Amino acid sequence: MLLLAPFLLLVTLFNATVFGFEAVNHARTFDLIVQSVVVVDKSGRGNVHTVQSAIDSVPPNNIQWIKIQINSGVYKEKVTIPQEKPFIYLEGAGRSNTVITFNDHQQTDTSATFTSYPPNIIARGITFENSFNLAEAPEIFVPNDGTFFTQALAARIYGDKSAFFSCGFKGFQDTLWDVRGRHFFHACYIEGAIDFIFGSGQSVYKNCLINVNVAKLPQVNQGFITAQGRKSATDPSGFVFKRCTITGSGKALLGRAYGPFSRVIFEDAIMGTVVAPDGWDAWNFKGQEQNFMYVEENSTGPGSSTSMRVPWARTLDASQLRRFSVESFINQDRWIPTLP
Repeated sequence: MLLLAPFLLLVTLFNATVFGFEAVNHARTFDLIVQSVVVVDKSGRGNVHTVQSAIDSVPPNNIQWIKIQINSGVYKEKVTIPQEKPFIYLEGAGRSNTVITFNDHQQTDTSATFTSYPPNIIARGITFENSFNLAEAPEIFVPNDGTFFTQALAARIYGDKSAFFSCGFKGFQDTLWDVRGRHFFHACYIEGAIDFIFGSGQSVYKNCLINVNVAKLPQVNQGFITAQGRKSATDPSGFVFKRCTITGSGKALLGRAYGPFSRVIFEDAIMGTVVAPDGWDAWNFKGQEQNFMYVEENSTGPGSSTSMRVPWARTLDASQLRRFSVESFINQDRWIPTLP
């Protein structure tokens, strides 16, 4: 256990325009107690050498924010935040400078480079990467059925009230498993080819860059950006993309149904030529398309034309879209403004 002196951190409230809700007082500050700071440094200038060692040092069931400062470097390790360790703030030196990477693959539930189980987790300025199939000459995985690619997760996020700022998520298949809970991704970079943002999270992605890398493997004819798994009409989950940019190589659909009531909304997106004209796929839920909510509103760019979209894609008016604002969809109890 690392014994580090507690200190008081004054944190200024994020400018409310970042999150899309009205500010009560832009100058307001919160006195947030940060119990300790643990510094991770590969060269030995910190408290520990690995990210997992820093997480292991956090006392269980802590109720105050603990900051783990991860200095520049490539950390080749699998990292897990267990359920009993909430209120952890991971801060890197920028997503180009602090990289956590590993090469596990084949299984969705075990291959993730980074796994976070508890609520109240923040990450900033870090890239989470699964290096399988990311090389210029990709590794080829050949199981008995002859498939050339497989699940290789960069991150899986379970906990409610988890936020990621200026982070990177890099993989090929199943890059980011947005499992469940309310999540906020701001100014993040997300890369992949097949179902690379998937799960049943209730999440907003704002000002993110989504990069499709389908052309890395010629065996893949078409990619899929999302695979959202909403199970019923009362399931609160869904993926909402606000002012995101979609770029990359090859062709990819905006999403396919991972659940019978799958819900994905793109609002004010910039869509490159990588977006396939039909846009969406019912996958294993053909005949249930009336239950999906696949929406594009006010998008621009060469891939934004809806003239050839599937006939069951939807539109929403302004009042309906307000239900999917940051404030209404994930910030009902105003947890985002209080983050350190």
